[in-house]
Amino acid sequence: MKILFVLNNFYTKGNGLSASARRTVQSLKDAGEEVRVLSGPNLTGSGPQPEYLLKKFYFPIFQGIINAHGYMFASSDKRVIEEAVRWADVIHLEEPFVLEYKTIKIARRLGKPVVGTYHLHPENIFCSVGMGNWKWINRWLLHVERDCVFNHCSHLQCPTQNVYERLVRHQFKPELRVISNGLIPDPCIRPAEPPADYFDPDRPLKIVYIGRLSVEKDQPTLIQAIRHSSFAHRIQLIFAGLGPKEKAYRRLAGKLYEDGVVRYQPEFSFYTRDGLRALAAEADLCVHCATVEVEGLSIMEALQQGAVPVIAAGWHTGTSQFALDDRSVFPEKDAKALAARIDWWLAHPEERWKMGKRYAASMEQYDITKSAAALVNMYKDAISC
Repeated sequence: MKILFVLNNFYTKGNGLSASARRTVQSLKDAGEEVRVLSGPNLTGSGPQPEYLLKKFYFPIFQGIINAHGYMFASSDKRVIEEAVRWADVIHLEEPFVLEYKTIKIARRLGKPVVGTYHLHPENIFCSVGMGNWKWINRWLLHVERDCVFNHCSHLQCPTQNVYERLVRHQFKPELRVISNGLIPDPCIRPAEPPADYFDPDRPLKIVYIGRLSVEKDQPTLIQAIRHSSFAHRIQLIFAGLGPKEKAYRRLAGKLYEDGVVRYQPEFSFYTRDGLRALAAEADLCVHCATVEVEGLSIMEALQQGAVPVIAAGWHTGTSQFALDDRSVFPEKDAKALAARIDWWLAHPEERWKMGKRYAASMEQYDITKSAAALVNMYKDAISC
């Protein structure tokens, strides 16, 4: 089967959508499928380029914001798009933007089936310009994406049940299938038994937040929660990620140290994939406060390493589905509730270690090979429609 993946930005590092697409493409290739990519260029200076290469598109005024979010738009060269579509048996759209709209028009003319994945809420886009809570504009954009792109797909991948329920509410027409973006099946490197100092009442307690430093990830709720924690004097905060809010969040977290709330200076670093695995394996807790999140690959990878999570629950985040019980869930933006969950887990180290093993085991169901198999079935059904 010849599968064409269409997205603006296949190679950019630090962008969850691009990372997910790369992993899915590789998993499909490993399963024996023939996959090619229609995308903008790899700007790293070395490495592969997409089989169907589009030039980078520069947005006047907004290009700086786009760059800060680790994103890139591609131009929509109809000649290149048509060459790619003619090759494919099925076209998989990863986004609802102009490139995908033009690809749909050509695919319909050539009689090629089209499927898609819902990767981004409108709020993911508008949060960056301070309009994430403007319900009318987010609803408007969702309906534009629905009518111009998604409703022209025969099938649509919903990475979480939360996404599925939202698309049902907004009357999306394609057949909706809940299929996780999937995890690479990395082994858990957390030791089988707690380290010698695990129960030491004076050791630092590492609370890790893995994710982009942006408005919708809501790191400030964690920073505020530490002020309400009875364990604040022992907490070592570690923020793993880059993003447009880095300077602001560094200042906000630094105030905890300046005010004497914590005795350890909060850390901000960017980690390699192996570094993130090691960080999660030694974390006491991994917190995820995002108010807008389709799935949440970063917290899934942390759970795979036996980290116990505390995850925000809200209308536009599906990540709380990975919590095994209510002790790992708090209402979004509620810093006091988050502090209470943190304090309970830190006060019960034996239970925390035991649950870490359960969380690692729970991630096995999200093996990316299972997701790839489900996608292959979706492609076959789209072709036979």
